[in-house]
Order: sequence, then structure tokens, then C-alpha cells
Amino acid sequence: MEGGIPKADKTEFRECCLTTWKQPYIMQLALSAGIGGLLFGYDTGVISGALLYIRDDFEAVDKSTFYQEVIVSTAVAGAMVGAAVGGWANDWKGRRISILVADILFFVGALVMAAAVHPLMIICGRVLVGMGVGMASMTGPLYISEASPARIRGALVSTNGLLITGGQFLSYLINLAFTKAPGTWRWMLGVAALPALIQFILMWKLPESPRWLYRKGKKQEAVNILRKIYPSNELDSEVEALRISVENEIAEEGSIGEGNILNRIRKAWSNVIVRRGLIAGIGCQVAQQFVGINTVMYYSPTIVQLAGFASNKTALALSLVTSGLNAIGSIVSILFVDRYGRRKLLLWSLFFIIVCLIGLFGVFREAAKHSPPVSQVESAHFGGNATCPLYLTARDASSWNCMSCLKASSDCAFCANGQHPGACLDSNASIKNACHGEHREWFTKGCPNGFGMIAVIGLGAYIIAYSPGMGTVPWVVNSEIYPLRYRGLCGGMAAVANWFSNFIVSLTFLTLTQHLGSAFTFLLFGFFSLCAFVYIYFLVPETRGLPFEEVQKMLERGFKPWPFNSKEKNSINAAEGNH
Repeated sequence: MEGGIPKADKTEFRECCLTTWKQPYIMQLALSAGIGGLLFGYDTGVISGALLYIRDDFEAVDKSTFYQEVIVSTAVAGAMVGAAVGGWANDWKGRRISILVADILFFVGALVMAAAVHPLMIICGRVLVGMGVGMASMTGPLYISEASPARIRGALVSTNGLLITGGQFLSYLINLAFTKAPGTWRWMLGVAALPALIQFILMWKLPESPRWLYRKGKKQEAVNILRKIYPSNELDSEVEALRISVENEIAEEGSIGEGNILNRIRKAWSNVIVRRGLIAGIGCQVAQQFVGINTVMYYSPTIVQLAGFASNKTALALSLVTSGLNAIGSIVSILFVDRYGRRKLLLWSLFFIIVCLIGLFGVFREAAKHSPPVSQVESAHFGGNATCPLYLTARDASSWNCMSCLKASSDCAFCANGQHPGACLDSNASIKNACHGEHREWFTKGCPNGFGMIAVIGLGAYIIAYSPGMGTVPWVVNSEIYPLRYRGLCGGMAAVANWFSNFIVSLTFLTLTQHLGSAFTFLLFGFFSLCAFVYIYFLVPETRGLPFEEVQKMLERGFKPWPFNSKEKNSINAAEGNH
């Protein structure tokens, strides 16, 4: 438990299987707490598909990109609050109670969204589940790490990360399953109440974290729980290790002084070693979001529609690929993060992210250029009152194509059969039904083109580039870069920076696509990724194989990358040799 949560290797995963087979109680603890990770992934992923159908039911949402962004991003805002409250609740009431509170938030939020009669109710529900996500994101792994045998702790905590990406993948499957059900998005959002209820029942019957109990002076209760986790011949040594660890932790916390949180933050930034660690750790967390990942995770069906696939069901099916690749990438990261190092994975990941984003810029740029033209005959076919008024009054109407129609106003839509010339029509439910009645597609986000499948492949390549490196390594760096006595405080600041960056990106993506176009939005994220590459190259050191003391010495003298300081490479190689 001392020194953060360990990373798992293949040997530890084998040991984990053997231990939990012999002692199923351990797996019961881990999986019961891990349902929070599943809910975390589900509630962050489900909105991407549900949003398509919310737009169909609420015209105000369909015609306002800002409304759509608020529905998506308020969960992130709630997560920032939940993470802050969760940290306080963990210390005050314990890990188990915090998980139970998160379940209540998940359950109530899911039901509020499912019963929503106005978009504001959806937003309120999203805030509640977001607060649950924020609490679960920090409490679940903490409970698992403190209620697991030390030799398999890394493997069990890693399963929580897999459950998060698995929850995202599950959300896409459930979205696809409910595309034909009455209520569509209500079922998509409401079904999350079921696992929340299951976890609440399971956690109600489980004990508190033994470490928290020991810190609160309830030592006998802690020992009784450890007796169920460890064999009798290991119990005494584990209790002694717990005593020493808790005493050291209390001493380390006392060494950074008393006072309010602002004084502690000020003291951290005034320490040169901690400041350099924060610059590296927070920089990695901000970069993780500004490469644009959550535009894909929150809006991937919408992006697929921007690529030219009008059908909601088709968009959901194709975006399922991105979620599946993200889950696979998490497994790849577990296997390679300790073999190839943090810096290499980060930099190679960013290099390929930049390549993919430039490629997506080119694909969406060509798709816009090859947009099918608007036909006056086709537009008139649906009646003069059905044609988009801006098209009728435009001086250059003869040069209009599908993109011209959609960019003119959110009140304009394009109706066409494939890539043939189509009609620029007024966007409302009756005209949309008339378009579908003639077996044509109704486009409000993107236009039909021959580049759609290439765009989906590009999104898949982007996820493959992101997930093993930028997806997981920033969290690993933050677990290793800070001195022990500052780890909780600095880790909290880095997590808040991550959530806040997530909020900014998710709140602005659709607005950017509206004003810059899809192609230049991806190019903008490519520029951010290039900035992140330069930042990480110069300011983020390699921490693989280095003891915490060596990391502090490296930060004290100041990290300089090759070719500016060859000594850095020599010290890392020496440490790796010892490792």
C-alpha cells in the first residue's frame, strides 16, 4: 500500500487467478467495487449514442450545438465536484460509504434522465451521474487496492481500468440494442440504474477498507477483515506491515504541515522538486484531453454522421469499433508500459496521433469538397414551403452543394439518395418524414460522400495510437513523479486538471465543427498534439525502473532530454540494468 498502486505484470495476473480461485472472497470484494468502474465507463460512453435520439425527440436540442454540448459536458462538470467530495468523504466516512453514495447518485441520475420530459431534466440527471463518476473514479480503485493481498494488488486494480473501457464498450452495444425500442434513449440512459442497484446491494453486505478502519483506531475490525483475505501464516506479518505503513503515512502527511488546502497547495508549488513534478504530471493530464480523445468517446456516432453516414443505427454500429479498440488498447498498455517505458509510449503515441489527425483533416476536407450539389428540381419536388428559405433567397443558389445547405443554418437539411444531387429543405419533423417516405436519407450533420469508410478507419487508427500510450501512461506518470508526502495532494490537482480539460474539450467540440468545419477541427487537435509532443519531450522525464529517491534527485537537478544531457540517459540505463 506504501508508494502508490503497483503496476501488474504477467506473473502477477497468473498469481491473481490462482489466489482468487482459492479465495473467492477476494474476487467478490474486487468485482463488487469494480462495478463502479463499469458504471463510470457506461455513463461516459452511453451519451454518444443517446444524443442522436435525444435530438430526434427535442427539436431545441437538434438545432442547438450548445445544448448538445451542455448535455454531454455537464457530466464532466459533475465529475469534478464528485471527485472533490469523494476525496473528503473517503477520509471522513470511509471507502464503502463513498461507493454507496456514488451508487445512489448513479441510480437517481439514471432514473431522472429516463423520465425526462424536458432537456433540462436530462442535464440534471447528467450532473448527478457525473458526480457518481467522479466519486467512483477515485474510490473504487482505492477500495480494491486496500482490500487486496499485496502480491496481486496491481492485477486487481488493473481490472478496474479494464471495467471502465469495458463499460464504454457495453454502452455502445446497449445503444445499438435499443435503436428500435420505443423510447430509445430513455432505455439507453435508464438501464444504468440496474448495475448501480446491484452494486449497492453487494457493497451493503461487504466490510469497510481495513486500512481506513486501522487509521480510525478500529484495529480489531481491520484484523478480522484481513483474516478473510490472508492465510493464517501471513496474517501477523501483514498486520505489522499495515501498522508501519499507516504510521509512516500519517508522519508524511504531517511533514507537509497543517492549514487549509490553499496553504498546502502553495507550499507544494514553492518546492522546486514538487513543482517540476507537477509541471510534468499536470502537463500529461492536460495533454491527454487536448489531443481530442473525448470528442471521439462522447461524440463518435456524431463524427460518423459528419463523415456522411446519416442513419443513427449505422453511426452507432460503426462507432462501436472505436470503443472496442479502446478496450483492447488498455490491455496492450498493461503489457508494455513496464517494458518500453513511459516516455517512449507517450511520444510514439503522440507521433501517431498527429499522423492520424492530419489524415482525418485530409479525409474530411476531401469529403466536404466532393459534397453532392443541391438540385432546384429536387428541392421544388417537396413543395415551395418545404424548401429551406435561405436557399430560395441566396444569390448563388446554383452553386450550392450539401455542405452549403447545412452550413447556411441549423434550420436547413439535405435530402438525397446516395451521392446524387439532392434537396435543401427546411429542417422539421414532417419534412423529414416525407424525405424518409421516398426512401431517401436525411442529412443534418454531414453529407453523403465516398470517403466515409476511410474516415471510420482513420478514427480506429487514432484510437489504436491513443489508447496504449496517452490513454493510460499519464496516470502511471502521476503515480511515480511526486514525493510520497505530496502524492495525494498533487495527484488530486492533476486529476482536477484532467477533468477540467475534459470539460473544456467536450463543451466546445460541436461549436468548433460548426465554425471551423470538421476538417479544421481535427487539424486544430493535431496542432495541440504537436504542442503536447514538444512539452512532454522537454519536461517529462522517464520514471521506469527508478526508485522514488532517484526520481526526486532527477527533478532536483532538472530534467534535460537527449541530446542536451547525456547523463540522464546513462542514469536511466543504469537504473534499468539494476531493475
